[in-house]
Amino acid sequence: MIALVTGGNRGIGKEVCRQLASRDYTVLLTARSRERAEGAAGRMGENVLPLRLDVTSPEDIEAVAREVEDRYGRLDVLVNNAAITYDTWQSAVEADLDVVREALETNLYGAWRLTQALVPSLREGKRPRVVNVSSGAGSLTEMGGGTPAYTISKVALNALTRMLASELRGSRILVNAVCPGWVATDMGGPGGRPVAEGAAGIVWAATLPGDGPTGGFFRDRRRVPW
Repeated sequence: MIALVTGGNRGIGKEVCRQLASRDYTVLLTARSRERAEGAAGRMGENVLPLRLDVTSPEDIEAVAREVEDRYGRLDVLVNNAAITYDTWQSAVEADLDVVREALETNLYGAWRLTQALVPSLREGKRPRVVNVSSGAGSLTEMGGGTPAYTISKVALNALTRMLASELRGSRILVNAVCPGWVATDMGGPGGRPVAEGAAGIVWAATLPGDGPTGGFFRDRRRVPW
């Protein structure tokens, strides 16, 4: 089984790579620089392979899609984990929209472009799954003010999840959004729960059986309200 994880050099992405590798997946650990990817992958064993991928770069995405196709001829799991800009200093009323646009480029458009590029390989997968790493901040039911760039990007990612799941329903590709909860990472800050606990729900969605859910929003294997 072949899995590709974006933002795999630290935090939740790195732990997702580790957990998938422990299940005997071949894991393509991607990061914005080759050095970061190699540094993270080098400590995980021979079935974790580093790749440079900046999800805001169409050229990088094209190169990775071509490498996946040429090397493996298929992809079984795509984890769209790369994300930036937890903008706690902003409010929607006074938000710098350039900051919002920058967040959308990575958190939404990056995941969208990459998924589009890899759908042909996913269609050839043995048990194809797409997991969009979201956040409770993207739940309209729970939403308040603050962190506008991050929040808007996750709302949009959730909407993309629903659309992709519907359009790919007949192709065996299951597409779900997963909130890892508040996790003690560089973005989440101290006080969150262990990274392994947050990553476990993502790995669950990445390894769902054929009759598993699609088009859902989950935290710890339980549905989260949209």
